[in-house]
Amino acid sequence: MAISGLSFVCRPILVPRIPRASCFRKVRFSSIVAIQALDEPEFLVESKSSSLGAKVGEGNGGKPPEWKRLNSKELGISTSMIAKPTRKVLNALRRKGYEVYLVGGCVRDLILNRTPKDFDVITSAELKEVMRTFSWCEIIGRRFPICHVHIGDDIVEVSSFSTIGKRFGGDFRQCDEGPIDCDRKDYVRWRNCLQRDFTINGLLFDPYAKLVYDYMGGLEDIRKAKVHTIIPASTSFQDDCARILRGVRIAARLGFRFSRETAHCVKNLSHLISRLDKSRLMMEMNYMLAYGSAEASLRLLWKFGLLEILLPIQAAYFVRHGFKRRDKRSNMLLCLFSNLDRLLAPDRPCHGSLWFGILAFHKAVSDQPQNPMVVAAFCLALHNGGDMSEAVDIARRITRPYDVSLPELSEPQDLDTKSLVAEVVDLAASVKLVLSKMTDEYYVSQAMSDYPKAPQSDMVFIPLALYLKVLRMFECIQKHGRERGCVPKLGKKINYELLAMGNLEEVRHVFARIVFDTIYPLTLTQSRTM
Repeated sequence: MAISGLSFVCRPILVPRIPRASCFRKVRFSSIVAIQALDEPEFLVESKSSSLGAKVGEGNGGKPPEWKRLNSKELGISTSMIAKPTRKVLNALRRKGYEVYLVGGCVRDLILNRTPKDFDVITSAELKEVMRTFSWCEIIGRRFPICHVHIGDDIVEVSSFSTIGKRFGGDFRQCDEGPIDCDRKDYVRWRNCLQRDFTINGLLFDPYAKLVYDYMGGLEDIRKAKVHTIIPASTSFQDDCARILRGVRIAARLGFRFSRETAHCVKNLSHLISRLDKSRLMMEMNYMLAYGSAEASLRLLWKFGLLEILLPIQAAYFVRHGFKRRDKRSNMLLCLFSNLDRLLAPDRPCHGSLWFGILAFHKAVSDQPQNPMVVAAFCLALHNGGDMSEAVDIARRITRPYDVSLPELSEPQDLDTKSLVAEVVDLAASVKLVLSKMTDEYYVSQAMSDYPKAPQSDMVFIPLALYLKVLRMFECIQKHGRERGCVPKLGKKINYELLAMGNLEEVRHVFARIVFDTIYPLTLTQSRTM
C-alpha cells in the first residue's frame, strides 16, 4: 500500500504541460490582436483626447493618454468569465439601482484571458448601503475602507466611488482636469482610476453595458507588456511603498517589463519597503511565492535589489555563487521554486508553509551538501509520515539519475541502513535549526555581513504561527517508527483546497514531490533513454 502511494519515486510525477513562456506568448498575441482591432470604427465605441494634467502626463512619459470606451466582447471578455460569487454581488447591487463595475487587475487578467486571483467590485452605492444589501458583510480598513461581502465560503471586495471621492476632493463642476468631453460619470470613473497604482490596473468593466473604460492608457501598456505607474513613479512609491512589491508581483506573474522610469524607481527606492509592517510584507511575499510565479518573483527581487532586504539569507546564497543581477542561469533555489510553480496557479495557490519550508530546506543543504540518496529518503520519510524503514528501502532502489550540476549535492556514497537513517534524521534536524535561524533577527542581520557594500537587513516577517506549522512538517522524521496518528497520502493527485489551507499531509506530499523532482529531474531520465 505504501509503495503504491509513493509511486512518484518510480515514475515521472509531473504531467507534461506547455511551458509558461509559451502560454503567455499565446495569450498575449491574442490580446494584442483584440486591442489592435479596436481601432476599427465598429469596435471602437469612443476615443477622445484627455487633459489629465501634468501629474498624470509625467507618469506616462509626458504624453497624456487617450481615454477610450471599448466593446468588451471585442476584447474577448464575456460575463461567463466572472466568478459566480462576484456575479451575485454585481446582480444584487444592480437590482437596487446602483452602478457596478469590475475594476483593477481582474479586468486586466480577463483581457489577457487569464484567471484572475480575485475580482474587485466598485459601485456608486455608499458602503453603508452595501452593508444593507448583504446579510454577511463587514467594512474593513481605515485609510481605504472597503466592504468584504461573504458569499458562501468566498469573499468579494466592494469599494465605493464615494469613498474615493472623499479622499480625492474637488467638484466636477469646478474641475478643469479630467477627460475631455466627459460627463459626471466619466469624471467619477476617471477620478477613481487616478488613485490606482499602475496603468494596467486602471481599467473598469461594466458587465451590463459590456463596456471597458480606459482613462489611463492601460490597454496600450497591456499591448506593450509594460508595467508603469499612473503618476510619476517616485511620487507613487513614496505615497504607497507597497506598490513596489505589487509591481514586482505583477511583472513576474504576467512576464511584463517595467517602464524605464518605473524600473529606476523600483531599484532606487527599494529601501522604502522597510516602512511596511510585517503582516503586509508577509502578505506580499505570499502573493509572490504561493500563486505560480515564485521563480520569476525571486529573479526580479534579486535584479532590483529587494531580495537582500526581504530575504537576505537567500540573497547571500546568490552572491556566494556568483549569480549576477540579470543572470539567465538557474540554481537549486530557483529550480525548487520553478518546480513549485509548475503545480500552482492564481486559482490554485499553496499555503505559506510550503514555500517557507522550501527556503529552509534549501538553506540546510546549501550549508551542508547532501548525498542524493539521503535527500531521496528524506522526501520519502516526509511523505509517509516518518516510516524510515520504508523510505530507506525505496530510496535504495532508485535508478533515476540525479542532477550532478547542483553543488548542494555531494558525491553519492553507499551507506548502510543505520548510517542512512542517521543522515536523514540529521538533515531533518538541520532544516529545523535553519527555521529557527530564519526567524532570528540577529542571525538574519548577519547574512550579508561578508558583503559590506550590500544593504544590511534584519527583517523577519514570518509569523510565529507559520514557523510552528513548518516545524511540525519535519517533526515526523525520527529514528523509530511512523508519526502517531499520521495517515500517509495515497496517490499523487493534489487536493488544492487542502493545500491552500495548509493541511499537513498535503503540504508534506507536495514538498516531497518538489524536492524529489529537483534532485532527480525528469529531463535527465529522458535524455538518458534517448
